[in-house]
Amino acid sequence: MTNVKDFQQLFDSINPEIYEKLKRAVEVGKWADGERLSRELRANCMQAVIAYEHKHLSPEERSGYVPPKVKKESCGTDKSQGAISEPDDKPLKWT
Repeated sequence: MTNVKDFQQLFDSINPEIYEKLKRAVEVGKWADGERLSRELRANCMQAVIAYEHKHLSPEERSGYVPPKVKKESCGTDKSQGAISEPDDKPLKWT
């Protein structure tokens, strides 16, 4: 059984070129040579991409980043006219 230390060493060995290849493989579901990724391999590649991004990229640059909602304001302050939209505090659900 592989332990956490082995995974950490693997993630630490990912360079920008490998990261780009892993990210592309996850996006299209196959390697550059056309060989398809199994579900398990695709999930493992995705974990590697996420780990790399967490270590090397700002949150705004990471895959799946969703910018915060911006409050819309107008010259008026009457909320009944929809001048200010309240933020939606519902958590994201990952499936």
